[in-house]
Amino acid sequence: MPITVYLTGQNNFGNRGCEALVRSTVTILREQMPDMRFLVPSSDIARDSAQWPEAAAWGVQFVPAPTVPASYMQWGRLCRFLPFMKSMTWPSLRDLPHLEKYLQQADAIISIGGDNYSLDYGLVSLFFFVGIAERALEIGKPVMLWAASIGPFTADPRVQAAMVAHLKKLHTISVRESHTLLYLHKLGVIDNVIAVVDPAFALNRQAVAHAAFWPGTPGQGVLGINVSPLIEQRHTCDSNPASTSDLMVAFIKWIMVETDLAVLLVPHVAPLDGSSCNNDATMLQHILHRVPGYAERLSMIPSGLNACELKHIIAQCKYFIGARTHATIAALSSGVPTLSIAYSIKARGINYDLFKHEYYVLPLAELNLATLKTNFLHLVNEGIFIRDTLRTRIPEWKTKATLSAKAFVELIKHHYSVKSNKL
Repeated sequence: MPITVYLTGQNNFGNRGCEALVRSTVTILREQMPDMRFLVPSSDIARDSAQWPEAAAWGVQFVPAPTVPASYMQWGRLCRFLPFMKSMTWPSLRDLPHLEKYLQQADAIISIGGDNYSLDYGLVSLFFFVGIAERALEIGKPVMLWAASIGPFTADPRVQAAMVAHLKKLHTISVRESHTLLYLHKLGVIDNVIAVVDPAFALNRQAVAHAAFWPGTPGQGVLGINVSPLIEQRHTCDSNPASTSDLMVAFIKWIMVETDLAVLLVPHVAPLDGSSCNNDATMLQHILHRVPGYAERLSMIPSGLNACELKHIIAQCKYFIGARTHATIAALSSGVPTLSIAYSIKARGINYDLFKHEYYVLPLAELNLATLKTNFLHLVNEGIFIRDTLRTRIPEWKTKATLSAKAFVELIKHHYSVKSNKL
C-alpha cells in the first residue's frame, strides 16, 4: 500500500513560497517513493488546484484546511494578560473539523512552512501548528518537522521551555540553515535533528513567455526587486522614519538616474482571490505608480504566475533584491547575485551557509536609503565572485535538498517495522 502523508504548515498557494515548498517537497519525496500520496490542506481548493493542474498526477489531493479555533484565539488573549499561561498546555485540537479526519487517514505527518515554528507570526499561529503536530503524535502517527528555521524563542523563556519539550517529542527535525542547528543544540535538542537545505532550492523552473512585462530597455541587465507588506509593517528604525515604500521609490529613482539597469518588480505573495491583504502586488503597484517617466526600464510581473514560472522569470535577472525568503531562494538557486532584506534568522542562516558570511544580507532594522545603496553596490562589485560561488555550490545544495526526503523514508520504514513487530 502507498504511504499517505498529511502536509501541515500551509493552507494556500497565494504565498508562492508555500507553493514552492509543497511542489518541491512532493517532488523529492516521490523520487524516493514514487507511489507516495499527499493530503495538502487548502483554504481555497478550486484556486489552488488551478494553480497546479498536474497536482493529481503527482499524488496530491487538496483537502479542506483546518482553521484556528476560537479557543486558541481566547487562549492567546489570556496569555497577553496572564503570561504564566504560556507555559501551560494549550487547548486540544482533538475535535477540530477538517483535521482529525485527515490525520487519521494519513500514515505520517510532515510539518512544512519554513518558519512556522517561530515567534514571527504570533503565539496563536505558533501553537496552532504545534497543536496539529501534538495531535498527530497522540494518535500514534510519525511526525517530521521539515526543512525548518526554528525560533529563536529567547525573548520568552516560558515559550522556549514549552517548545523544547515539544521539539524533543518529534520523531525527526530537519533544519535548513546552521543558525537554527546551533540554536537547537544549545537548547539540548540534538538527537532527532539533521541538517538539510530548503527543498525549494531543487524546485524546477517552468518556462513562461515574459515579453509582455519584461522591461523594454534592459540596458546593463535587469534588477529584480521584491518587497512585502510584512516588512513594511515591521520596518521600525529610529534613524529612518521613511516607510519601506518610500525607500524603494527613492532607490528605484536612483537606479534609473545613476545606472543603466532596468528594474522588474516581483510579487511573490499575491492572494489568488485578488485580496489586497498581505499582497506584494498591491504594494509594488503603488511603488510603480510613484516612479513615472521610466516605462521602458521599469515594469512589474503580473500576479497570476505560479512558483515555478516566477522562478523562471527571476532566473533571467542580473541581480535580485528580495524580502520574501522563497523569492531570494528562487534567485540564489538560479545563480543570481541576491541581496536579502532580513527580518528573521532564516535569511541570515541561508546566506551564511552558502557564502560563510552575511555580507549580502541587509537586516531590516538597518534598512534605509544609504544602506540599501551601499549594499547593492557591494553586490554588484562582488557579482562575478557570487556567480562563481553559486555555480559551484548550488548543484551540491540541490543534492542536500533531498536529505529531508531520505530521512523521512527511513523514519517511515523504522516506524512501521517497529509497529508491525509489536502486532
